[in-house]
Amino acid sequence: MPFWKKAFSKRTGVYYPQAVVQGKPVGTETIAKDLSKISTVSNSDVQAVLGDISGVMHTRMSQGKSVHIKGLGYFRYVLDTKGVKDPADFDFEKQVQAVRVQFIPERTRTGSGAYTRALVDTEQLEWIELPATAEDTTPGGGEGSDGDTDENPLG
Repeated sequence: MPFWKKAFSKRTGVYYPQAVVQGKPVGTETIAKDLSKISTVSNSDVQAVLGDISGVMHTRMSQGKSVHIKGLGYFRYVLDTKGVKDPADFDFEKQVQAVRVQFIPERTRTGSGAYTRALVDTEQLEWIELPATAEDTTPGGGEGSDGDTDENPLG
């Protein structure tokens, strides 16, 4: 069950629900054990593949491709940039502030024509309210409705 708290935005002056992560992140070893329990692949084989996936994804995205992991979603490089008014001042190296990875969850169409996204089955989510003083334990977590400080956690 995911957690939330009431948060106040000084910038907009409104209260909003904010998702809060509690405890330590679930590690690769735990994910590998969970996957090995529901498949015919061993824990060590799953860990070996998961350990190599980021390098393989980097190689493909550095070729200008997006990466689609069936049942999960799409990954691609995006740029955080600053613009210039005059094309003569255009300098790619100076204008690119960061390279980030954008993740778009896979979606499937329901019988009603709506879409559901991978990783988000809203019918099975029961949100639990925490006190406004609860702290988000996501590495780098902080303000914002998605638990960050205007930073992309996928970057």
